[in-house]
Amino acid sequence: MATSSITKNFVVFGKEQVEVFANAVEESFNDPTSVKSHKVDTKEELEKLMTKWKEAHE
Repeated sequence: MATSSITKNFVVFGKEQVEVFANAVEESFNDPTSVKSHKVDTKEELEKLMTKWKEAHE
């Protein structure tokens, strides 16, 4: 199950943020297609994905 990969603790403050978080969890449970993913099959695809990630986080 995906939740087994969550290894960090985090804190949510405020009623509004708690509701946003709870709604996101509920939505992902009710509609797993709302979580976007992409299967990476080749080294080239992984390199392209990582380059795109690095550009977005510079």
